[in-house]
Amino acid sequence: MAQRNQSSRAISITILLSLLLHSLFHLAAASDDSDLDDLEELLAIDEEEEENQRAMPHGKPSEADVLSRAQRIVLELTNENAQRVIDSNELLLLLGYAPWCPRSAELMPQFAEAATVLREMGSKVVMAKLDADRHAKAASSLGIKGFPTLLLCVNGSVQSYTGGFTGEEIVIWTRKKSGAPVQRLTSTPEAEEFLKTHPIFVIGYFDKFEGVEYEQFVRAATTENEIQFVEANDINIAKVLFPDIGAEKQFIGLVKNESEKFEKFTEKFEEGTILNFVDYNKFPLVTTLTEMNSARVYSSPIKTQVFIFAEADAIKNLLLSLQAVARKYKSKIMFVYVDSAEDNLAKPFLTLLGLESDHPIVAAFDNRDGSKYVLETDLTSENLEVFCSSLDHGTLPQYYKSEPKPDSTGIIEKVVGKTFDASVLESAENVFLEVYTPWCIDCDATSKQIEKLAKLFKGHSNLKFARYDASLNENPKLQINNYPTLLFYPAGDKSNPIKLSKKSSLKEMINFINEKVKIEDQSGPSTVDQEKKDEL
Repeated sequence: MAQRNQSSRAISITILLSLLLHSLFHLAAASDDSDLDDLEELLAIDEEEEENQRAMPHGKPSEADVLSRAQRIVLELTNENAQRVIDSNELLLLLGYAPWCPRSAELMPQFAEAATVLREMGSKVVMAKLDADRHAKAASSLGIKGFPTLLLCVNGSVQSYTGGFTGEEIVIWTRKKSGAPVQRLTSTPEAEEFLKTHPIFVIGYFDKFEGVEYEQFVRAATTENEIQFVEANDINIAKVLFPDIGAEKQFIGLVKNESEKFEKFTEKFEEGTILNFVDYNKFPLVTTLTEMNSARVYSSPIKTQVFIFAEADAIKNLLLSLQAVARKYKSKIMFVYVDSAEDNLAKPFLTLLGLESDHPIVAAFDNRDGSKYVLETDLTSENLEVFCSSLDHGTLPQYYKSEPKPDSTGIIEKVVGKTFDASVLESAENVFLEVYTPWCIDCDATSKQIEKLAKLFKGHSNLKFARYDASLNENPKLQINNYPTLLFYPAGDKSNPIKLSKKSSLKEMINFINEKVKIEDQSGPSTVDQEKKDEL
């Protein structure tokens, strides 16, 4: 009985000591925010492990569960702890986001996925997120101005993120910036597993991981931010990834998960040529434009780009024929598909072209000089081939958007892109042209002045007034970027129009016309007389 009492007393003392230590721990934690944050992180990890243990033994956790656990790995920063956490970690990748931002919502699960993969790899990079809308002070100190923003903090110094935006691309970029630019494979099973999880990568085979060529390969891997580089010195391992390796002592190839799967590097092993090879071959034959890859597409070294605007159902029937044409112009012309139902992606282009997306549209852009081209026939393999051939040879006429030709003329003639030459440059009359846009603040007041002016000079046979909407029309012979613009084209010299100040008063414009125009119609007044001017 005494032994039982002593045992009970020992248990009670142990419980009391545990409670006391627990209380002391929390008092210390309350006085030290750093310890509290560490505790919260540990608790989050413990919760994740407990959920793993509770998972059904015969089933995989749901996607929502995986995302939930992944997000708990990411530290949540605030105004109060942001700078301290950044300063106390050698490497920290930070996602600045806003809860209401659609692109933030799209990136968040990718960031959480990357955090999970990096943790499993044993990466020393700390992953953190900051609600930059709620914690504006911390966001401002870090230079976060838009959402989402990714930043790499190295020993407290902030660097811009320059990688891609899928989970895999975030992992690749982060590992490269944290000292692991190349992944080395040492077994066939490891290579087979790598092949399953990487849709695009560069394989380098070297009989020895040394020498000038190998160093250039590593330098290229360090510089290239978006694509994983992998290396092997066993030919059997390398052939798992790129079967067509011959008897070379060193080899570089690009592997993509698409119809054009293998690209072999055949130039000198130098960083620049390796990077150039990757840049020209990393995209699919037909790239689908998204919010996340748009910056990469626009910055591609392939400056001639053909865009296909069509709905998702239509592109399914067109894809094979598009790929067949694209294959002929690989590394010369980049082919990009845009879902015309995605307004945020398609509308800026279609507005630029002045076209509606009620049917598939093919347009080409030369990003070197901003020139535009449009396939003005039906989209067939034959028509697309002729279009691309002319584009490649520089014989395709440029496209300038234009409203339809107007049916009738009024006191002020409507001029569009297609009629500018005939209505203005080839006209025998003096032409007073108003160039405007609907969104121009000053244009409305100027238009009213021109309407009064046109009424005053109505009936003069060698003078006409015209109006041109620059937001809907283009012509290579009319390059205007300031609105409103008033131009007077003399009948005898249309190549040298006279520009009038948009601040000119009505009387000043009347005087100008009276000085420049010689009235040929003797039945009408030769000028607007002083009496009419005084009435204005």
